[in-house]
Amino acid sequence: MGTLQALLTELSGLKKPRGFLNRIARRALGMRPKPPPKYRILVMMATNMPQALDEALLRPGRIDRIYKVGYPSKAGRVRTYEGYFEKVQHQLTAEDIDKLATITPYATGATIKDLVNEALIVALRNGRDEITWRDVVEAKQLKDLGPPEDVEYIERERHATALHEACHAVVAYRARHHLVIDIATIEKGGTYLGMVSSIKPDDLFTQWRSEYEADVMVSLASLAGEKMFFAGDSSSGVSADLESATQISTFMEGFWGMGSTVTSHGVTHRVGIAGGGRPGVGGEKETDLLKSDLGQRIEENLESILQRTEALLAENRFEVLAVTHALETNKTLTGDDIKAVVDGTPGPLVDGTEYHTPEFAAQAQEYHERVVVAHQQHASVDVPMPTLNGQRGSPGELAAAESPAPSQADDGETKAD
Repeated sequence: MGTLQALLTELSGLKKPRGFLNRIARRALGMRPKPPPKYRILVMMATNMPQALDEALLRPGRIDRIYKVGYPSKAGRVRTYEGYFEKVQHQLTAEDIDKLATITPYATGATIKDLVNEALIVALRNGRDEITWRDVVEAKQLKDLGPPEDVEYIERERHATALHEACHAVVAYRARHHLVIDIATIEKGGTYLGMVSSIKPDDLFTQWRSEYEADVMVSLASLAGEKMFFAGDSSSGVSADLESATQISTFMEGFWGMGSTVTSHGVTHRVGIAGGGRPGVGGEKETDLLKSDLGQRIEENLESILQRTEALLAENRFEVLAVTHALETNKTLTGDDIKAVVDGTPGPLVDGTEYHTPEFAAQAQEYHERVVVAHQQHASVDVPMPTLNGQRGSPGELAAAESPAPSQADDGETKAD
């Protein structure tokens, strides 16, 4: 409060007569003090905590206008990236920088500088003085997710985790078009075993029913995929996905008018209908005024979307196994690499054409069946993963191979750091 009062006094003092002779002597002689000079003073302030400002400071006459400075636009992010990359040696093209600006939608000047510095550190640790796209991807993963925990999955759990995330990724790529996949990983973090994160390709401020349904499909893909690929069995790892799907479905049915009714349960709850407690009626709950079947409608909506998700996964069974193998081998994939594996095209870090062969399809299916048997018997997987690029994908063989193929993610150097 002392600081606030001092600031208010200084702001008001600019308009009062100043000087001892002017204020005291002239009054003693019966003369009015001279008015202060008409200064043309513009007071400007900036804060990142507007909620902490006192109302007395913001009243008209002191601070008359308030401007909110948001995040930079994509064009601004591109120019900022170009400015920082000009200061270091790099191999990024204009398309790469444009893509980087797209996948970092809320980046500020400070975060952009930090990401470029981190990419340079990654390059130097790998024995290079030029930044490549792989270095940028690794730096972005480190900044977004933090350093991964130094743990190794056993074969069947690694496969199950990769398949869980592959189901999310394939459904997101096939069904959700208002978002693009940013990164998919099975590297364990503090609160997750793996994750698939998505970002907006454009600056949008509204969302439609079809888009929310696609979000629910992506969330339910883990449950549908685990039951489909593991003979009806499922893990506790789907709990957060079910929570997200249920929350979206609840808002669709009860608040946004995207369900079978148009009633807003936010209003009915505030006025005391449907168990909300009516204001001024001593805690009574008039649940008989509206017998709502909201819970049943949410379950029916989720069940309908779950069936669509199961059908989509059945149509893309091979693509799920291909992305699963790519995640087991590389641990982390970019959205472009997932697209390459699903479509069978060359990607920035992974060559997806190698996955679309009859030989790999048969080997991937056989390996998965062996994992399911090992899962049911709580035993070890008795066969290695299918071969790609002349390199096995099992943890022991990856550790023995100190120089992975160029299209594979380099796990050894990251762990050494």
